[in-house]
Amino acid sequence: MGAGLLESIDRSTQLAGYNRLALLLFRLDERQIFGINVLKVQEVVSTPSLTVMPSSHHYVRGVADLRGTIVPVIDMCRALGQPSDDKAAHVIVTEYNRSVQGFLVRAVDRIIHVDVQNVQPPPRSASDEGYLTAITRHGDELVEIIDVERILAEVVGTPALLSESVMNGAQLLADLGGRRVLVADDSRVARSQIERVLDQLGVESVLVNDGREALRYLHGLAEQSGPVSEKLLMVISDVEMPDMDGYALTTEIRRDPRLKGLYVILHTSLSGVFNNAMVKKVGADLFIPKFSSDDLAQGILKRLQSVQAGDKAAA
Repeated sequence: MGAGLLESIDRSTQLAGYNRLALLLFRLDERQIFGINVLKVQEVVSTPSLTVMPSSHHYVRGVADLRGTIVPVIDMCRALGQPSDDKAAHVIVTEYNRSVQGFLVRAVDRIIHVDVQNVQPPPRSASDEGYLTAITRHGDELVEIIDVERILAEVVGTPALLSESVMNGAQLLADLGGRRVLVADDSRVARSQIERVLDQLGVESVLVNDGREALRYLHGLAEQSGPVSEKLLMVISDVEMPDMDGYALTTEIRRDPRLKGLYVILHTSLSGVFNNAMVKKVGADLFIPKFSSDDLAQGILKRLQSVQAGDKAAA
């Protein structure tokens, strides 16, 4: 489905930013169907010859040479706690968090487009310990959307602590007047990674699961006395989230006179070229690709320094 997939990705790119989500559907068996964001998919190939790497993580079945690029191939069944599938016939080649990897699956089904409002968080029991980031329906079928960031975090490990140079810059910050950072991300792993960066910078955070929850929190702040900017330093938002994505959240923030001055960072594993255009379109202040602790910290520090300078000028 190579040429057709590329055409579908092009169409999906045009729909992004309109609270629409394009999913590539795949199967690991004959029953359940799963989804992965099309904008993270580079191609789908028949299962190539794999070279086993003895020291690799248990999830990694081997590496493949795809036109001169060595790509680790993760067994999706193993990652989800199931036995390996000897009928796995396809590899979905993706780009997440600045790296390319493949996911071994039984069959690739089709591409669908769904309204983000019809994409819901998984049941609490599934989201706490499982590998789902959201669920939706297509016709009579339940589609489970995989938390790929959690799988990659288990394979690659926890991001390193902030570098000494970044921490030295953080020590120059003055008191921030109790301001906090609102973090919206549907991946528990991603929220934890961002929280860890903020903790190292000495900044308090408020963590929510999606754009809708973030907007409710912001509206609650706006109804209290005093400007929202005196309570919140910034919003750090993922792009792909159930119910309301990061683009729609940013658009709603800019439409509300009480919120429009908020600083918004879009923090996503989607491709940078595409997102740089969307950042301008929806009015976000900065795009930072996932996941580099130092890059995220430097983006946060730049904003904190600006706020600190403004506080001094107003004093």
